[in-house]
Amino acid sequence: MKKIPLYQRPWYKLDNAGKVYPGQNSSSFSNVFRISATLKEKIDPQLLEKALETVMPRFPGFDVRMRNGFFWHYFEKNPNGAPPVMPDIANPCLRIKWKENKGYLFRVFYYEKRISVEIYHAIADGYGATRFFMTLVAAYLRQTGKEISHGESVLDVNEKPRASEREDSYLKNVKSKAKAKRLQKFTYNFKGKRLPKHHLNVTTGYMPVDILKAKAKEHGATVTEYVASVLLWVMYKMQKEEGGEKHVGVQIPVNLRNFYKSETLRNFMLCYSFQIDPKMGEYTFPEIVKQLSLYLRFVNNEKELQAMMNSNTGIEKNPLMRAVPSFLKDFGIGVVYKFAGEKSTSAIISNVGIIKVPEEMEEHIEKIMMMMGPGMVNAARCLSVTFNGTFALSMSNVYEDPKVQREIFTEFIKLGIPVKIESNRNAIMGGGE
Repeated sequence: MKKIPLYQRPWYKLDNAGKVYPGQNSSSFSNVFRISATLKEKIDPQLLEKALETVMPRFPGFDVRMRNGFFWHYFEKNPNGAPPVMPDIANPCLRIKWKENKGYLFRVFYYEKRISVEIYHAIADGYGATRFFMTLVAAYLRQTGKEISHGESVLDVNEKPRASEREDSYLKNVKSKAKAKRLQKFTYNFKGKRLPKHHLNVTTGYMPVDILKAKAKEHGATVTEYVASVLLWVMYKMQKEEGGEKHVGVQIPVNLRNFYKSETLRNFMLCYSFQIDPKMGEYTFPEIVKQLSLYLRFVNNEKELQAMMNSNTGIEKNPLMRAVPSFLKDFGIGVVYKFAGEKSTSAIISNVGIIKVPEEMEEHIEKIMMMMGPGMVNAARCLSVTFNGTFALSMSNVYEDPKVQREIFTEFIKLGIPVKIESNRNAIMGGGE
């Protein structure tokens, strides 16, 4: 019997990372993230709809809906045509309900000159999302009469999807017999009055990447290490002002494509966590940068990653876990995450890295940014991306008090890095850059 290529199958399993997200899908934790591009001309929604229709066949991993199997959720090809293109909303990254939006697990928005796509994390990570999004933006620009080629983050819409783009790269690459230790101390988290449900504070700071790199280089650190250290330093100082002595931690997702040959457009990342213990004594900023940088370089190797992958896939392969009905799996995951999920980190920084597009496309794009959806307790959920020399750091939280955003971006300014601020709320930084 001839084997059907993965990209042609009418259904397929969620990848190892994606399996946990249905159990966390709630109004207070959506697992949705957003990528936006501001162009230099006002968006025509009808042309955007046509562009989306041309892109969908190239990305079968996005052309799906969620189905409830007895033991596991699974994806099924969506028979409903392309999802609608909608006017943008004030509070982004709301929970995706599986029966809304024609059953699609992503949304497409427009506002003035901006195109935005929100993606449910179960279908893709930042790498896959940027390929889908930039291919959509390129297709839209073609609809407006621009000559745009493919290459870099823009895929060829006339090319057939490759099976390797939909593989579960976790299961393919895990080989270790070792398992990583999961125990982490509960950490300090900012506490304040929460916004009403379905509301989100989002603040984006735009910084010159060359200056940011130079500052990181002064400490012998990468940009990601340096930014993570700033987050940790600010949270450490905030707790010190409050008189607390809990551990302070930062979580840093890692793109596994940097270690393994993988073309998957699905999830293929793991998260490292680094903590400091204030009971051990006073910390300085240079000390935090040094310790975090050394820690990441010590653990960021294939053996550690293999152990982490083995721990994650081991749960999926466990005979007892496989026999548990999906609704009980979802319930258990939800309970565990509610009581422990975000409490082992004070901040999160996911750096997607540099987005590159064909040269003729750059001149039509003013800026690109990405943001995370709401968390349950973290006040510094940060997603960053670099485009055309600008590092865009977006911070999402669900608290009325913008103190965390203000303190973090003020710290960058104190360190000599100019920051241009945007927010979906007024007076986040007290009225200036």
